Amino acid sequence: MTNWAIHVFPYIIGITILGTVYPYTSNLDLWRNWIIRGIYLQWFLYIVFSFLYIKDIVKVPFSQNRKVKKIDLWILSVYFGVVTIFLAYYTSSYTSYIVGALSFSFVLYLIILLLIFKKGKNNSFFEEKTRYESKKLDSETVLEIEQKILLIAENELYLNPQLTLLDTAKELNISSHILSQVLNEKFNKSFTSYINELRIKKAKTLLITNKNLTIEGIGYESGFNSKSSFFTHFKKITNQTPSEFQKFGVYSSDL
Repeated sequence: MTNWAIHVFPYIIGITILGTVYPYTSNLDLWRNWIIRGIYLQWFLYIVFSFLYIKDIVKVPFSQNRKVKKIDLWILSVYFGVVTIFLAYYTSSYTSYIVGALSFSFVLYLIILLLIFKKGKNNSFFEEKTRYESKKLDSETVLEIEQKILLIAENELYLNPQLTLLDTAKELNISSHILSQVLNEKFNKSFTSYINELRIKKAKTLLITNKNLTIEGIGYESGFNSKSSFFTHFKKITNQTPSEFQKFGVYSSDL
């Protein structure tokens, strides 16, 4: 059972049993005096312990030397949104009319925030770099993994538009965690960024050497699954559109 399931399912099972054995409508005193208070207590304890987990992230906005990452902004939004809803429910006897509005506004905000991040130039929102401080790899292992990573380009695995981190790790016979770690620490890239750069490198070659394919066709031949994705990443990496590169660009093996 995964970590989140350990935290979620016992409460679902517990509250289901309590609701069946002691129905709310016929046990109002029990629910109001004990069960609901117990729910608020465990909610409060999760908020406290969660803050201990994210306290370093909370410090980031007040630091002059660090920028808030998208994933950190997401975590902070979820945490303080949950705190707001907790306070609203806990004080519902005084502010009951705003509980529903707060809950709806919070969920809507998170949806909008996620859509903005996913529509950004970098679609690797949930793949932002982590340092894996507690799981350092020895130099021999890192070197071996680096050699395997080169096979992604040599075997042109990136040409598969549906390629995922898990698929690639399986093909290279390494764990997805280790692959992601080495890409982050040694190549300073997320898996998505690395794959897209290989695809753009392939597209640059085709734009110079193959005049029979349309620009859109070159995007598909390079591993992109849509015209818009190809144009967006090409512009981001080369500061040119594919047509501008084909017309004015000078091919270089370096991205």
